Amino acid sequence: MESVKTLKHFPPYGAMMGHSSGDTCPTCMGTGRIPRGHADQLVAVIPCNDARLKPRRTLILFFLFPRSVTITPVSVLSVMVYFSADKFDMKVTNLINISNENFVPVQIVQFSVQGLVSRAVTGNTKITNMTAIQSRSHTSYTFQIDLPIVDNDLNVYCKSSSTKIHTLFLELQMTMDISYLSHTEQVYLDTFEYIDCGTNSTIPHPMR
Repeated sequence: MESVKTLKHFPPYGAMMGHSSGDTCPTCMGTGRIPRGHADQLVAVIPCNDARLKPRRTLILFFLFPRSVTITPVSVLSVMVYFSADKFDMKVTNLINISNENFVPVQIVQFSVQGLVSRAVTGNTKITNMTAIQSRSHTSYTFQIDLPIVDNDLNVYCKSSSTKIHTLFLELQMTMDISYLSHTEQVYLDTFEYIDCGTNSTIPHPMR
Protein backbone atom coordinates (compact mmCIF):
# COMPACT_ATOMS: atom_id res chain seq x y z
CA MET A 1 0.00 0.00 0.00
CA GLU A 2 2.87 2.39 0.81
CA SER A 3 4.45 1.81 -2.56
CA VAL A 4 1.17 2.57 -4.27
CA LYS A 5 0.85 5.85 -2.35
CA THR A 6 4.39 6.80 -3.34
CA LEU A 7 3.66 6.23 -7.01
CA LYS A 8 0.69 8.58 -6.84
CA HIS A 9 3.01 11.55 -6.16
CA PHE A 10 4.87 11.03 -9.48
CA PRO A 11 2.84 11.46 -12.64
CA PRO A 12 3.36 8.96 -15.42
CA TYR A 13 6.00 9.62 -18.11
CA GLY A 14 4.81 12.27 -20.52
CA ALA A 15 2.10 13.63 -18.21
CA MET A 16 1.24 17.32 -18.20
CA MET A 17 -0.31 18.84 -15.05
CA GLY A 18 -0.77 15.42 -13.62
CA HIS A 19 -2.74 14.06 -16.58
CA SER A 20 -1.15 11.18 -18.42
CA SER A 21 -0.75 11.38 -22.16
CA GLY A 22 1.89 8.73 -22.56
CA ASP A 23 3.66 5.75 -21.04
CA THR A 24 5.42 5.36 -17.71
CA CYS A 25 9.02 6.72 -17.62
CA PRO A 26 11.20 3.87 -18.91
CA THR A 27 14.16 4.95 -16.75
CA CYS A 28 12.68 5.22 -13.25
CA MET A 29 9.57 3.14 -13.85
CA GLY A 30 7.42 5.96 -12.48
CA THR A 31 9.13 5.97 -9.09
CA GLY A 32 11.13 9.17 -9.65
CA ARG A 33 14.31 7.39 -8.50
CA ILE A 34 17.18 5.91 -10.51
CA PRO A 35 17.58 2.16 -10.04
CA ARG A 36 20.88 1.13 -8.50
CA GLY A 37 23.50 -0.12 -10.93
CA HIS A 38 21.95 1.68 -13.91
CA ALA A 39 23.48 5.13 -13.51
CA ASP A 40 26.04 4.51 -16.30
CA GLN A 41 23.24 3.80 -18.77
CA LEU A 42 21.48 7.15 -18.41
CA VAL A 43 21.79 10.10 -20.79
CA ALA A 44 21.47 13.68 -19.52
CA VAL A 45 19.99 16.42 -21.70
CA ILE A 46 21.80 19.78 -21.34
CA PRO A 47 20.33 23.04 -22.68
CA CYS A 48 22.30 24.72 -25.49
CA ASN A 49 22.86 27.82 -23.38
CA ASP A 50 24.46 25.81 -20.57
CA ALA A 51 27.87 27.30 -19.66
CA ARG A 52 29.39 23.84 -19.58
CA LEU A 53 29.13 23.72 -23.38
CA LYS A 54 31.40 26.78 -23.69
CA PRO A 55 34.99 25.83 -22.83
CA ARG A 56 37.16 28.60 -21.42
CA ARG A 57 40.22 27.56 -23.40
CA THR A 58 40.22 26.59 -27.05
CA LEU A 59 43.22 24.67 -28.37
CA ILE A 60 44.27 25.19 -31.98
CA LEU A 61 46.88 22.97 -33.57
CA PHE A 62 48.64 23.65 -36.87
CA PHE A 63 51.71 22.24 -38.61
CA LEU A 64 54.41 24.05 -40.57
CA PHE A 65 56.28 21.92 -43.07
CA PRO A 66 59.60 23.16 -44.48
CA ARG A 67 59.40 24.45 -48.04
CA SER A 68 62.06 25.24 -50.60
CA VAL A 69 64.60 28.05 -50.40
CA THR A 70 66.26 28.55 -53.77
CA ILE A 71 69.09 30.55 -55.33
CA THR A 72 68.57 31.79 -58.88
CA PRO A 73 71.37 33.41 -60.89
CA VAL A 74 70.31 36.59 -62.63
CA SER A 75 73.17 38.36 -64.39
CA VAL A 76 76.82 39.33 -64.52
CA LEU A 77 76.92 43.03 -63.70
CA SER A 78 80.58 43.81 -64.35
CA VAL A 79 84.08 42.39 -64.66
CA MET A 80 87.07 44.56 -63.75
CA VAL A 81 90.46 43.31 -64.96
CA TYR A 82 93.81 44.41 -63.48
CA PHE A 83 97.00 43.35 -65.26
CA SER A 84 100.49 42.99 -63.80
CA ALA A 85 103.75 41.60 -65.15
CA ASP A 86 103.13 37.89 -64.67
CA LYS A 87 99.45 37.66 -63.65
CA PHE A 88 96.15 39.47 -63.73
CA ASP A 89 93.27 39.88 -61.34
CA MET A 90 89.53 39.93 -62.09
CA LYS A 91 86.79 41.26 -59.86
CA VAL A 92 83.44 39.82 -60.96
CA THR A 93 80.17 41.28 -59.68
CA ASN A 94 77.03 39.16 -59.93
CA LEU A 95 73.34 39.54 -59.15
CA ILE A 96 71.32 36.65 -57.72
CA ASN A 97 67.79 36.09 -56.42
CA ILE A 98 67.00 34.15 -53.22
CA SER A 99 63.40 32.93 -52.86
CA ASN A 100 61.71 31.78 -49.67
CA GLU A 101 58.54 29.70 -50.14
CA ASN A 102 58.04 29.14 -46.42
CA PHE A 103 55.36 30.80 -44.30
CA VAL A 104 58.03 31.94 -41.83
CA PRO A 105 61.10 34.18 -42.28
CA VAL A 106 64.41 32.52 -43.18
CA GLN A 107 67.67 33.75 -41.70
CA ILE A 108 70.74 33.57 -43.96
CA VAL A 109 73.57 32.53 -41.69
CA GLN A 110 76.32 32.52 -44.31
CA PHE A 111 76.71 32.74 -48.08
CA SER A 112 79.87 31.33 -49.71
CA VAL A 113 80.98 31.41 -53.36
CA GLN A 114 83.90 29.59 -54.95
CA GLY A 115 85.11 30.52 -58.44
CA LEU A 116 86.76 28.05 -60.83
CA VAL A 117 88.45 28.81 -64.14
CA SER A 118 89.60 25.84 -66.25
CA ARG A 119 88.55 23.55 -63.36
CA ALA A 120 91.02 25.26 -61.02
CA VAL A 121 89.87 27.18 -57.96
CA THR A 122 90.97 30.77 -58.46
CA GLY A 123 89.09 32.62 -55.74
CA ASN A 124 86.34 32.57 -53.15
CA THR A 125 84.28 34.92 -51.05
CA LYS A 126 82.11 34.67 -47.94
CA ILE A 127 79.27 36.93 -46.78
CA THR A 128 77.89 36.78 -43.25
CA ASN A 129 75.87 40.00 -42.91
CA MET A 130 72.94 39.16 -45.19
CA THR A 131 69.51 39.97 -43.82
CA ALA A 132 66.60 37.58 -43.30
CA ILE A 133 64.15 36.82 -46.10
CA GLN A 134 60.53 37.33 -45.15
CA SER A 135 57.93 34.62 -45.64
CA ARG A 136 56.70 33.95 -49.18
CA SER A 137 59.05 36.49 -50.75
CA HIS A 138 62.30 36.84 -52.66
CA THR A 139 65.27 39.18 -52.36
CA SER A 140 68.02 40.21 -54.77
CA TYR A 141 71.65 40.30 -53.67
CA THR A 142 74.81 41.58 -55.30
CA PHE A 143 78.16 39.99 -54.49
CA GLN A 144 81.70 40.36 -55.79
CA ILE A 145 84.32 37.66 -56.06
CA ASP A 146 88.04 38.31 -56.52
CA LEU A 147 89.76 35.98 -59.03
CA PRO A 148 93.56 36.27 -59.25
CA ILE A 149 94.82 34.34 -62.28
CA VAL A 150 98.42 33.06 -62.18
CA ASP A 151 98.14 30.52 -64.99
CA ASN A 152 100.74 31.44 -67.66
CA ASP A 153 98.66 30.26 -70.63
CA LEU A 154 95.65 32.24 -69.50
CA ASN A 155 97.84 35.22 -68.81
CA VAL A 156 99.15 35.19 -72.38
CA TYR A 157 95.67 34.57 -73.80
CA CYS A 158 93.99 37.44 -71.95
CA LYS A 159 96.79 39.91 -72.69
CA SER A 160 97.07 39.01 -76.37
CA SER A 161 96.43 41.99 -78.65
CA SER A 162 95.95 39.80 -81.70
CA THR A 163 92.87 38.15 -80.21
CA LYS A 164 89.72 40.26 -80.36
CA ILE A 165 87.63 38.14 -77.97
CA HIS A 166 89.07 37.01 -74.64
CA THR A 167 86.34 34.79 -73.26
CA LEU A 168 86.73 32.73 -70.11
CA PHE A 169 84.13 30.37 -68.68
CA LEU A 170 83.76 30.87 -64.97
CA GLU A 171 82.12 28.28 -62.74
CA LEU A 172 80.57 29.56 -59.53
CA GLN A 173 79.84 27.11 -56.72
CA MET A 174 77.42 28.76 -54.27
CA THR A 175 76.61 27.50 -50.78
CA MET A 176 74.09 29.18 -48.49
CA ASP A 177 73.56 28.22 -44.84
CA ILE A 178 70.04 29.07 -43.70
CA SER A 179 68.10 28.76 -40.45
CA TYR A 180 64.33 28.52 -39.94
CA LEU A 181 61.77 26.48 -37.98
CA SER A 182 64.43 25.67 -35.35
CA HIS A 183 66.74 23.88 -37.76
CA THR A 184 69.53 24.70 -40.22
CA GLU A 185 70.27 23.45 -43.70
CA GLN A 186 72.40 24.21 -46.75
CA VAL A 187 71.34 25.27 -50.23
CA TYR A 188 73.68 24.59 -53.17
CA LEU A 189 73.91 25.98 -56.70
CA ASP A 190 76.49 25.53 -59.45
CA THR A 191 76.32 27.94 -62.38
CA PHE A 192 78.47 28.86 -65.36
CA GLU A 193 79.01 32.26 -66.93
CA TYR A 194 81.24 33.70 -69.58
CA ILE A 195 83.39 36.75 -68.94
CA ASP A 196 85.84 38.83 -70.97
CA CYS A 197 89.29 38.82 -69.39
CA GLY A 198 90.81 41.27 -71.88
CA THR A 199 88.92 44.43 -71.04
CA ASN A 200 87.23 46.30 -68.21
CA SER A 201 84.13 47.10 -70.23
CA THR A 202 82.25 43.83 -69.85
CA ILE A 203 78.61 44.41 -70.78
CA PRO A 204 76.13 43.12 -68.16
CA HIS A 205 74.53 39.93 -69.41
CA PRO A 206 72.40 37.09 -68.04
CA MET A 207 74.03 34.11 -66.41
CA ARG A 208 73.83 30.79 -68.20
